[in-house]
Amino acid sequence: MSRMMMISAAVAVLGIGAYFVTSPSPSVTPADPLGAANAQTAEADVDTSTIQEMSLGNPDAPVTVIEYASFTCPHCASFHAGPYKQLKADYIDTGKINFVYREVYFDRFGLWASMIARCAGTPQSFFGMTDLIYSGQSTWARAGEPTEIVAELRKIGALAGLDADTMEACLQDGDKARTLVAWYQEHAEADGIDSTPSFVINGQKYSNMAYNEMAALIDAAAE
Repeated sequence: MSRMMMISAAVAVLGIGAYFVTSPSPSVTPADPLGAANAQTAEADVDTSTIQEMSLGNPDAPVTVIEYASFTCPHCASFHAGPYKQLKADYIDTGKINFVYREVYFDRFGLWASMIARCAGTPQSFFGMTDLIYSGQSTWARAGEPTEIVAELRKIGALAGLDADTMEACLQDGDKARTLVAWYQEHAEADGIDSTPSFVINGQKYSNMAYNEMAALIDAAAE
């Protein structure tokens, strides 16, 4: 997604609100915790230190790879279906890199998916949920109305072992949603993120690339 689309999306998330689910039934109401009335309260007014950084691999590795991605981004789903699996086998599981995943919110649907994924708790559970969300993206993201999209995300959460009450509490957490959006904006601005997926390798930003190019950059950064 381009920089202009990302800017428009951020405004939309702030202006429309998170539309949290009010009950286990498929009804959705606009709770609007991120609505236009609060748009002037920028991320500087929100304490983002409460958001857990989701990472895998070796935190002391000489190379840190940060992925910026959206759960509703088809290119991000393609990355996780192929290159990411190679990256995990070659560099993450072997402890050669510290891999960090940061969500980008283009729309409320991606925010909902993030809240379900983070509902799992630990980074290991989060990445397991991330795999399920990306592999099922073509189903849940195209389910139709917001109520239907939420219902599909609930199915993914249930498949991962989350109970209905736990998912409900996560989806209803307006403060968490507001903090997640502020956290995303804070990091995306600092790293100059203008498309997804984007990667930051030891502080240098790169756009989406073939796996062999990424591997070469990682190897060079490790020298």
